[in-house]
Amino acid sequence: MDTELVLSGDPRDVLAAAGKKAGVPTAKATLIRDGTNVIYQMTGGVVARVGPPGSQLVAARQIQASRWLAEAGIPVVRAVDDIDQPTVVGNRPVTWWVELPDHRHATPAELGEVLGRLHALEIPKSTSFPAVDPFEGLRESIDDGTVLPEDDRAWLRDLAEQLRSEYLVLVPGLPRCVIHGDAWQGNVVAPRAGGAPVLLDLDHVGIGPPEWDLVSLAVDYTDFARITDSDYQAFVDAYGGYDMTAGPGYRTLATIRELRWTAFVLGKAATSPEAYEQVRHRVACLRGEIERPWSWSAF
Repeated sequence: MDTELVLSGDPRDVLAAAGKKAGVPTAKATLIRDGTNVIYQMTGGVVARVGPPGSQLVAARQIQASRWLAEAGIPVVRAVDDIDQPTVVGNRPVTWWVELPDHRHATPAELGEVLGRLHALEIPKSTSFPAVDPFEGLRESIDDGTVLPEDDRAWLRDLAEQLRSEYLVLVPGLPRCVIHGDAWQGNVVAPRAGGAPVLLDLDHVGIGPPEWDLVSLAVDYTDFARITDSDYQAFVDAYGGYDMTAGPGYRTLATIRELRWTAFVLGKAATSPEAYEQVRHRVACLRGEIERPWSWSAF
């Protein structure tokens, strides 16, 4: 049965099988988001994340990261304690989380404050947190995106290799700390009724340069004009005064992040005409055919 579920590719079937294993009712599950992880809201204050095939180790790290960060005093989304996690169906992991109260995306200042606290933590002496690799899975995403013309994919491969060479020169001069790995305003949320902002989406938590967490909001400011001058300065101030846009290697890190955002949409382009048009637009931006500030649709 598990093998059939994996072959069907339907995450709702995987969720149902995982619910039977874990003792969680899933009949009334409602979809929250269909991304790399497919996220469902359950009755009883539980949220389920159905991971992609082969991501059992990543799912286990999410649980470990949640518990370690909570012990370190970082407000973080909490794994359900009385379930052995992750629940694996075939080769797809399902993790179970305590539903958050009604919330909103963090402001730039709130994001900066949370990242400042996270980056100040002492690196654990014994942990399975990996070294964060900004290029993980990137070449595979480009190679698999056959909906894109080969000349564009060849250009993206060359760009990735150029950026990797620049990153390898840059990274030895950067500090290392515990980082979130995908830090943007949507991955830190603030309860509307009040309380400390909470860190979400722990797939990429690991050890790496703090700049990799700071770059997403900085790119929103410099390349997309989504952030006002005052909001960006509030982010810098809340973090502790460090403006990475003036630091070494900013353009390299910014372009890596933008290339990853492009590769993510490329993965959806075979089945979505909107994603196909968007990835063509993003490639044109990266190739310098469209001047900044850019306008990219969210996916």
